[in-house]
Amino acid sequence: MEKFTKLTSIVAPLDRANVDTDQIIPKQFLKRIERTGFGEYAFFDWRYLEDGVPNPDFILNEERYVGANILVGGRNFGSGSSREHAPWALREMGFQSIIAASFADIFRSNCMQNGMLPVILSESEVDTIMARSLRGYGYKVTIDLESQTVTDDQGLNASFDVDPFRKNSLLEGLDDVGITMGLSEEIDSFEAKRTARW
Repeated sequence: MEKFTKLTSIVAPLDRANVDTDQIIPKQFLKRIERTGFGEYAFFDWRYLEDGVPNPDFILNEERYVGANILVGGRNFGSGSSREHAPWALREMGFQSIIAASFADIFRSNCMQNGMLPVILSESEVDTIMARSLRGYGYKVTIDLESQTVTDDQGLNASFDVDPFRKNSLLEGLDDVGITMGLSEEIDSFEAKRTARW
């Protein structure tokens, strides 16, 4: 997993509340056993027309948001099922962080387990970022995980909370497996003592 420290990027807006995981990655695309290959199907029903052509009315298809690594969404982002495929798909679309007023708990945890930072800001702060990203071209914010801030060049200076354990994991680029592997000496010592008791 890549380390997440600071990210400056164009912001792509998805001004919809209650975006659920079936909308992020529809169930018919969950047949793969790898963690890859889901990005092209993210937001499939919104992103493409029936003939497979990109939908010109879907905002994330607009040229001005190409290359965006930050997504700003409505409240209760990632609701629905617990499928980990949702953050996999978003990550493959290029998103490294999502800003919203609230997230479904399991989706939020799955994001952090996959190196993505879900940032919770107030409704008014999210509305500001949404409006600025909708208004023009090239609107950027900087997300600094170490200082837990979101800033732009128009006076935005917002702070967010993050669980200290998850913060450290993202800063170090470690998922649960990586953290466990870092404890190999302690695990070996425990196993040796346990075996000796038998």
